[in-house]
Amino acid sequence: METNPYNNRVNGGSAIPSRVSRKTKPDNTIVSINDVQVGGSEIIVIAGPCAVESRLQLFETARLVKAGGARILRGGAFKPRSSPYNFQGLGEEGLKLLAMIREETGLPIVTEVMDTRQIELVASYADMIQIGSRNMQNYPLLKEAGMCRKPVLLKRGMMATIEEYLLAAEYILNQGNDQVILCERGIRTFEPSTRNTLDLSAVPMLKRLSHLPVIVDPSHGTGLRWMVPALAKAAVAVGADGLIMEVHYKPEEALCDGYQSLSVDEFARLMSDLNKIARAVGREISVPKPSTV
Repeated sequence: METNPYNNRVNGGSAIPSRVSRKTKPDNTIVSINDVQVGGSEIIVIAGPCAVESRLQLFETARLVKAGGARILRGGAFKPRSSPYNFQGLGEEGLKLLAMIREETGLPIVTEVMDTRQIELVASYADMIQIGSRNMQNYPLLKEAGMCRKPVLLKRGMMATIEEYLLAAEYILNQGNDQVILCERGIRTFEPSTRNTLDLSAVPMLKRLSHLPVIVDPSHGTGLRWMVPALAKAAVAVGADGLIMEVHYKPEEALCDGYQSLSVDEFARLMSDLNKIARAVGREISVPKPSTV
């Protein structure tokens, strides 16, 4: 008799779907984005601007975050904004700029896809596609992401439970694509002092329940630049496999999320501190070697 894969109940009655479950696959899944592997011993840092605003802004920021130790470049070409009057991204022109800076720096790029009609276009430029919080339960989009065979960075919905989040990931895996990275980016609670409430307890829980790698977004998780370093270090301490952070070469001039974007100098200092935390928990992180000149 065939068993129902959703009847595997643990931790207070949460139903864990079969393909994402660690009971189905005990070993950690390693997600490969070109030559970068997420889910192994190295903590991978993804950094870059919230949105691609111009060639100058993207190229300057990308060069500097690579020098600081970032392994993957983030940057939105299509931006979902709460207000229809805010900057919505450069579209395909932004994708072209991302592809150009990848050629120069060698950094793989991740950028968000918002609509099933964009999948083919975005996947033709990006090394990994991102599905943002607002689209975590956009099931047609999840299915298309699973079929496109690109690695997928799936952000937790701002009001999603762990079970709902894993079920969303299941939609992607169900199409035959197991190259999925989970991202805790904060949930909406009654607390108004931060943009979201960063749920760091989700990291060990997700890693216990699922074999997929888990990263943390302290930029959206707090919405406050000064809080990002503390939460980034805490994320590494609780077992995150990586971080995705917003960095801008001139945060005060950013068209999107400048108030939560680190400056390049702040990013460099944070990477040095993260290296110490990583070593303390038996991991490693890519940081530039001190100059001997």
